[in-house]
Amino acid sequence: MSAEAANPGAPLRKRGRARIDLRRLSRVALLGPVSRDRLPDAIGHVAEAHRAHHPDADLTILSRAYILAESSHRGQMRKSGEPYITHPLAVTLILAELGAGTTTLTASLLHDTVEDTEVTLDQVREEFGDEVCYLVDGVTKLEKVDYGAAAEPETFRKMLVATGNDVRVMSIKLADRLHNMRTLGVMRPEKQARIAKVTRDVLIPLAERLGVQALKTELEDLVFAILHPEEYERTRALISAWGDAQGPLTEIADGVRSTLREAGISAEVLIRPRHFVSVHRVRAKRGDMRGTDFGRLLVLVGEDADCYAVLGELHTCFTPVISEFKDFIAAPKFNLYQSLHTAVVGPDGAVAEVLIRTHRMHTVAEAGVVALGNPYAQDGTTAAHQAEPADGERADPTRPGWLSRLLDWQEAATDSDTFWATLRADLAQDREITVFRTDGGTLGLPAGASCVDAAYAQYGEEAHGCIGAHVNGRLATLGTALNDGDTVQLLLAQDASSGPSPEWLDHARTPTARIAITAWLQAHPEGAQGTHKSRPDAPRPPAQPADDAPGSRSAAAGRAPSVAVGTPGAPVRLAGCCTPVPPDRITGFTVRGGAVTVHRDECPAVARMRAVGRTAVEARWNDPDGRSGTTDYRVTLVAESFGRPRLLADLTEAIATAEAAIVSATVEPPSEQRVRHTYTLQLPDAAGLPGLMRAMRDVPGVYDVSRAQQPAATG
Repeated sequence: MSAEAANPGAPLRKRGRARIDLRRLSRVALLGPVSRDRLPDAIGHVAEAHRAHHPDADLTILSRAYILAESSHRGQMRKSGEPYITHPLAVTLILAELGAGTTTLTASLLHDTVEDTEVTLDQVREEFGDEVCYLVDGVTKLEKVDYGAAAEPETFRKMLVATGNDVRVMSIKLADRLHNMRTLGVMRPEKQARIAKVTRDVLIPLAERLGVQALKTELEDLVFAILHPEEYERTRALISAWGDAQGPLTEIADGVRSTLREAGISAEVLIRPRHFVSVHRVRAKRGDMRGTDFGRLLVLVGEDADCYAVLGELHTCFTPVISEFKDFIAAPKFNLYQSLHTAVVGPDGAVAEVLIRTHRMHTVAEAGVVALGNPYAQDGTTAAHQAEPADGERADPTRPGWLSRLLDWQEAATDSDTFWATLRADLAQDREITVFRTDGGTLGLPAGASCVDAAYAQYGEEAHGCIGAHVNGRLATLGTALNDGDTVQLLLAQDASSGPSPEWLDHARTPTARIAITAWLQAHPEGAQGTHKSRPDAPRPPAQPADDAPGSRSAAAGRAPSVAVGTPGAPVRLAGCCTPVPPDRITGFTVRGGAVTVHRDECPAVARMRAVGRTAVEARWNDPDGRSGTTDYRVTLVAESFGRPRLLADLTEAIATAEAAIVSATVEPPSEQRVRHTYTLQLPDAAGLPGLMRAMRDVPGVYDVSRAQQPAATG
C-alpha cells in the first residue's frame, strides 16, 4: 500500500500536531533505557500531547512504563522492520492526542508486554498498581487474535465483555487497531482485506458507539482504501482537484465571523474538511460536487447558551435550510454526541453545513469515552477497588443502553455463529429511540424496533407470554414498529405456558428478542410448528367487557354517566365526536336500533342533523355536576404545542397526575415546529375537567388545550 493509502485522510485533514515519526523513534528506542530522573526522548511527543490536555499530569509513571516496555520488547521487530517498541509508542500517542488520562497511557505503553515478553501481570501490579494491571490484563485477553473466520466470534465476545467492564480497555484496542491499519501495507493483500472487513463490521461501529469519532473516521478511510481501491482513487482525485481552494466556504466563514463579532458573541469559526468516506457519501447522494460540499463550518463557543445564541444570529442574518436543523444538545445521540446542526445559504447561493458546539462538546465529539477518563473511580478509588453494586455490575454512568443490551445477550447466545450474526446486526443500527413505559420507566431500543423488542427489553423471558400492547393508549399488535417518544404498555397472558410463535422473529430487531425467541422455539417444537396461538398480528388482551375496549362510546356498557332522555327506556350513548360530560348543554338524536346518541349543543353534528330534518330528543344530566364519584366520563381534548424533546412524556404525566386515564391518543406529524396531540381520556369526576385542561396548558411548549370537535356520522 502506498504511504498515501496508509493515511488517506492526510491530504484532507490538517492536523494540529505532526504524526509520530516512527523511523526516528526506532533509532531512539535502540539507544536503550535512560536514567529515571529524566523523561526518555522517545516519548517526548506523548508527553507534549498529554500535557496539552492535562497540564498538571505527573509524567514520572509514563517514564517508568516506557523504560519497562522498551527493555522488555528490545530485540523484537515488527514486520515493517522497525523495533517493536514503536508500536506501543504510536498507540499511546494516539490516545494522548485524544486526551486520555495518565493511567490509560501507562497501560497503553505496556499493553503488549504481558502477551509478548517475559513481564508478568504480578510485576505490572507491583510496579504500577492495581488499576494499570487491570487495564493491561483486559487488553491482553484481546491480543490473541487470529483473524481466521472461526476465531473472530469468540475474540469479539471477549472484547465486548472487556469493554463492558472498563471502556478504557476498548479505547486502547481501538488505538491499537488504528496503528495496525496505518501500517497494514506490509501484509499480503488477502490478509489486508480480511482485517479491513472485521474493522468495518465490528470495530468501526464500536468506535461510533463509544463516540470516538477521530478514530472512527480515520479507520473508515483506511478500510475504504483497502476494500474499494477504485472508488478511493476517484475520491482522492476529486479532493486533490479541489485542493486547498476553499473559496465558497472561506467566504461564508468570514461572514459568520463578522456576524457573531457584531452580535458580541465570542466564538471560534473553523473550516472542517470532510474525510474521504464522507466526501464519497456526499458525491453518491448529490452527484455533482460544489465547493461547499468538501467541508463544513465548525463554530466553537464557551457555554451551552452561546450555541443557541449563535444559531439565532445565523438564522437571522443568513437564509437557513430548515430541513437541515437538528438539536443534538437538547437530545444527545446515544454515543454522548452533542451539537447543533444547521445549514445556511451564502451570498452566491452556496449552501454550507454548520456545526455549533462548546469546546467541551467538541472534545467529547472527537474522543468520546476516551475524554471522560475513569468513570468508576471516586475520591481516588481505583477501578479495581471500586465498590460494586449488589447485582455485581460495575457502576458506569457513561455506559449507554446499547452496551448494556449487548452484554446481556452475549451471555444468552448459545453458539459463536449466533453471537457473531447478532453482534453485526446490532452494530449495523445507526440510531436509537427512547420508548416510555406506563410505569414511568424508559426503554432504549434501536430504530425500527417493534413491540416484540420492547417486551423482551422490559420483561426478559417473561415476554414469552406477551399477547398484545397498547401504544400511545391504543391497542396495537406486537409487530407494530415503535417511534421515538412512544408510550408502550405490554399485555402479558396469565397462562404461564404461553410462548412466542415463529412469526415473532419477523418483527424482532434486537438480539435480545431474537435469541430468546429462537431458544424457546427450539425447546418447544410444537410452537415452531405454528400450534401456538400468540401471534404478533393477532394480540389477545385480557378478558374484559367488549364495550370497555379503547374507542368504545357506549354509555350503556359499564360506567358511563347517567343521562335522562325524552324516549323512556331507550339505550343512551355519548357521541364520540364531541364527548360530552357534565355540565355541558346536551341534545339527543335517535339513531338506528332505537338508541339515543347525545351530543354537546355546539357539536357540528347537531347542526347537520337539524339541517337534514332530524328531530332532536330532549336530554339532560341526572348528575349535572358530574360529582357522583361512581361513574366515569370520557372527553376528547386537543393540545396544540411547539415540538420539543419529552413533550409527550410531560403531557402524559400531567394527565396521569389529574387521575385521568388515556383511552386513545394520536400525535400528528410536526408542521412548522408545531405539533397537535389528540387525547380521549376517561375521568373519574367530570368536575375535574377544567383543572385537567389547566394542567395540560401549564406543560412547557403547550399553548392551547381545547375540547375536540370531530366529524361524526349522522346516524
